Amino acid sequence: MTNHTMVTEFTLLGIPETEGLENALLFLFSTMYACALLGNFLILTAITTSPRLHTPMYFFLGNLSIFDLGFCSTTAPKMLSYLSGWGGGISFQGCVVQHFFYHCLGCTLCFLYTVMAYDRFVAICFPLRYTIIMNHRVCCVLATGTWMSGCVHATILTSLTFQLPYCGPSEVSYYFCDMPAVLLLACEDSSLAQRVGFTNVGLLSLICFFLIVVSYTRIGISISKIRSTEGRQRAFSTCSAHLTAIMCVYGPVIVIYLQPNPSPLLSAIIQILHNLVTPTINPLIYSLRNKDVKAALRHVFLKRCLSLEVNENN
Repeated sequence: MTNHTMVTEFTLLGIPETEGLENALLFLFSTMYACALLGNFLILTAITTSPRLHTPMYFFLGNLSIFDLGFCSTTAPKMLSYLSGWGGGISFQGCVVQHFFYHCLGCTLCFLYTVMAYDRFVAICFPLRYTIIMNHRVCCVLATGTWMSGCVHATILTSLTFQLPYCGPSEVSYYFCDMPAVLLLACEDSSLAQRVGFTNVGLLSLICFFLIVVSYTRIGISISKIRSTEGRQRAFSTCSAHLTAIMCVYGPVIVIYLQPNPSPLLSAIIQILHNLVTPTINPLIYSLRNKDVKAALRHVFLKRCLSLEVNENN
């Protein structure tokens, strides 16, 4: 790659069809990015400091917060820099790193949602054996597996993309180094990389979505067999937050894939929903609908206020 690549820097042209809206988008996206960082940090703090939340469900929720922090930070800083007028230049190596972490964390999140669906399946369908099945070792193996799968997936796509020579032009018609936009600048035929990338991403999403549907189908059957209304509501409440997050992720993907020729603006909106909106609303989804998380957050704030008062008195 070093011998053939002539381009040393790419220029990100930003979000399509948004000329003149830079200031408004800068305010909107910077606010959302700050909320995503703050919200996921609070979720992590609540889980790590509260012994009541040291369970498999919250272990995976903590992983989700870590991934959300990394996922939104992969593309948001460069996008905000471009919108603030600092220019969209990014080095070749920086583009490679951004591409790798975007697909690594995106794949990891996809697998993590699937693992969380399996966790809910075990909790609802096998409640008496839940702690035995989802023991500490199993949780660590599943979490490590999501990380490793994401790294393998990203390594394949990044290698396919950047093993091609790039000798100009260097303007990427997008707001981050995504595979389809970068491949358009290759000096050689990129059809193989495009086919493999599309098949890889599409097949991965389809498999994960199928496993999630199977898990929640079994969950729905188990809930329908619960006689008491209170028991059904309690069982459904443990799954509602995760179902809401899944719809926020897969809903836009289904919409864009149903479009025969999606516009660049529509594609950018879908990407922003994944990159920024979902990490922002995930903490709200899991905290507002979860009494244990809200109680842990109140405890954190109360403890913090008490420590500040003690420091002031001293």
